[in-house]
Amino acid sequence: MFVLDSGIGNYIYSDKKKYSYFGGNNYLGLASHPFVKAAAIQSIKKFGVNFSASRCTTGTATLHIELEKQLSNFKDKEDTVVFASGYMGNSILLEILKDNYSVVMTDQFAHNSILAGIPRDINMLYFNHKDTDHLDYLIDYHKIKRPLIITDGIFALTGEIAPLDKIYRIVEKYNGILIVDDAHSTCILGNTGKGTPEYFNLPQNGLVYQTETMSKALGGYGGFISGSRNIIELIRTGSSTYQASTALPPPILAAGIASLKIIQNNPELRLQLLEKAYNFRKEINGLGFQTTMDSTPIIPILFSSPDVASNLSLYLEENGIIVPYINYPSKAKMNILRIVVTTIHSLTQIENLLEKLKKWKKKNGKD
Repeated sequence: MFVLDSGIGNYIYSDKKKYSYFGGNNYLGLASHPFVKAAAIQSIKKFGVNFSASRCTTGTATLHIELEKQLSNFKDKEDTVVFASGYMGNSILLEILKDNYSVVMTDQFAHNSILAGIPRDINMLYFNHKDTDHLDYLIDYHKIKRPLIITDGIFALTGEIAPLDKIYRIVEKYNGILIVDDAHSTCILGNTGKGTPEYFNLPQNGLVYQTETMSKALGGYGGFISGSRNIIELIRTGSSTYQASTALPPPILAAGIASLKIIQNNPELRLQLLEKAYNFRKEINGLGFQTTMDSTPIIPILFSSPDVASNLSLYLEENGIIVPYINYPSKAKMNILRIVVTTIHSLTQIENLLEKLKKWKKKNGKD
């Protein structure tokens, strides 16, 4: 296990050694931003480290209300609810919408939080990865009424963007519901960073829901759902998962408020990130590695052999670069080195990583 001696940034320390860091999900570099850290410290001085209660008892503070207000403004929604972890979002929403669907259909590469969130008494079907023709076929073949389709917005391992435009047309065709787990899309995709529904210009007509997190681009922690006052009130009053969990603590809330302010005041961060990732991906592809081609900050290197993938990850670590080999829970077995590019990576770091990849490729040849 790789153990950190430091916070995360473009560099990290482990066992007193400095590494260039291309792992994790700190896309906009906010996890260690001075403004964010200062806000968290001030909140501890005022509120302490925990409210030690659930939101529906005595755990709601002014910080919760302020963060939910700011997230609602950012998402252009009527209301927002925040909760203990982004992982919980799919469970909360699937629980609340349970009377509105008969079958859950999900991509075979779905994040484990999607699979764990499906109620036990609900039928579930996989459709082939990003294959909307297969999705349409399954609904028609099984004569499914009221399908709920749930998918990642950006797939966590491969960096691919789900074809929400095509999925949405199927949702309309069969009078269904679409839930998008936008953990890796929030503050990254769309004209204003609202995520994949905005990226595809989907209408806001009540058929599309998002579950989101503050632990990726926002650099903090905790999950949130933004939507109509009706759906948010249903969550607050009807979700046992939400009601039974302890309220988010002061430093997490303050960090979320601060990060959101940075993002809204600096929209160029997102654009710079996407341009940097696009150029880096082209270089990776040019070296002859197999990767995906969507413009996101997650750039996988795909291998058929776990030993080869692990070998490359260890080679990079020996050369002072962390790019983790991912063995992640998923229905599809994949051997991936998951490179994450962030706004705070320097050109020197990127060039050094490319140089090491080129050297390894020349020595080891094809996978």
